[in-house]
Amino acid sequence: MSHWFKPAIAREFVRPQAIDKKALIKSPEAVLSLNHIAAFRNIRVVTIGSATYYQVKGADNQLNYYDTGSGKPLVKGDEQYAESLARYFVDDARTPVRITPITGFTNEYRYVNRLLPVWKVSFDRSDDMDVYVETEQGRLANYNEWSRKSFLWLFNNFHNWDWLAAISNHTIRVGVMLLCLSIIILSMISGLVIYGFMWDRFKTARKAAGKTGLLRKNHRRIGIAVSFVTFTFAFSGACHVTRKLTSDERIKYVHQPVIRTEKLQASLLQLPVDWGKISQIGVVSLGRKAYYQLFAKPEGNESWNKKQIDNAEGSRKEAVTRQKSGITYYDTQTGTLLPDGMTRHAKELVKRFLAADANGVPCCGRIDAIQVANAGELPALQATEILTKFDREYGFINKRLPVVKLALDTPDKLTYYIEPATSRLAARITDSDRREGLSFAVLHKYFFMDWAGKNVRDIVTMISALGVLVVSLFGLVLFLKVK
Repeated sequence: MSHWFKPAIAREFVRPQAIDKKALIKSPEAVLSLNHIAAFRNIRVVTIGSATYYQVKGADNQLNYYDTGSGKPLVKGDEQYAESLARYFVDDARTPVRITPITGFTNEYRYVNRLLPVWKVSFDRSDDMDVYVETEQGRLANYNEWSRKSFLWLFNNFHNWDWLAAISNHTIRVGVMLLCLSIIILSMISGLVIYGFMWDRFKTARKAAGKTGLLRKNHRRIGIAVSFVTFTFAFSGACHVTRKLTSDERIKYVHQPVIRTEKLQASLLQLPVDWGKISQIGVVSLGRKAYYQLFAKPEGNESWNKKQIDNAEGSRKEAVTRQKSGITYYDTQTGTLLPDGMTRHAKELVKRFLAADANGVPCCGRIDAIQVANAGELPALQATEILTKFDREYGFINKRLPVVKLALDTPDKLTYYIEPATSRLAARITDSDRREGLSFAVLHKYFFMDWAGKNVRDIVTMISALGVLVVSLFGLVLFLKVK
């Protein structure tokens, strides 16, 4: 039902546009020096209104904004950028707004949204619209209006059972839900055996009469008819709930070390690139060096989803992957291009994340180069790929794009998805995750009906759930009458 409670919004993303190099009057290194910034974590180019700014993520993880022409700082720049993004997404330039920083997940901004920190921009209008934006990458995190907020409250309390976690804890909630789901599965199996396969044997000598007989008859027929969907809902739900016993810690896996401004010896604006195709910049640490990241704007219907196949043509296909990837890396000291920089960056991040796990320390600031080296080489790569859109394995729930996919040659087919722009782990998937995801998608959310369209799929799901509800109510009435 959530499909029909999702409010309409004018835009859901900012379409990449080429950076106007003429607006970059001062280089990033010049602006940093002018403002006496000795160290930082990343730099981007953003537009607020008609002005262009360098967005600088400082050593303190705060985002500050500096005019690319004068180098002057923008007062409350992050708030202004958040408001600018929110107004762009809802196409509302006039309504008064309230802006609130969100540094942790809430009942209305759930963990499923993945992105933190974000700004909550509340529009003072009749639909009570709230827009959540992540300014670090300039993207929409979530949006809710009054009907969606009401539905979320119902969903959180009657589907996720947040009320139980509130009076106990997360583990007890999961345990009680698994117990109830197990009872549903056993009830379905026993009902199918008694009312289906062995009905003649279990008939009682006393025949029910009147309304009870009609109820019993309908309860049996509807119960048999919906027994399969009862099992699929309960079984896939139980599989999904068991995954909640293990915390999803992906948001902690990030490596954005402090970079000294003095390392920016090669001017960004002098790099040998076609600025008419560059949509964004960044600065990242790779090994002991710093590199400029340049993101190319997609052109037309060009597909970036090229796989690297390990065969006789592997080197040629890998070159195609690099060419279409849209992300290139240049040494900040020499200005030279780093070959296959995107894959190298992703591989180093994966090694760092694995080293953090192996050393039992929080990721990833306390992991040094020696520990990363001691972690050894990664398993062989089965495929490398850059994703600029979501697919079945890396779905919309993961939020981050573009990402680099590293499929490792391991028994459980371990696959990492890395967001190069933020040096973050976007997802980590194994075969067990794929099986659970397939179970949930097919048996719980009815994705096998996608061919008919989302509306038809959701209607079929609702009718199936309604059948389970009806047979449950008939059974309850029968129980009360027998009592």
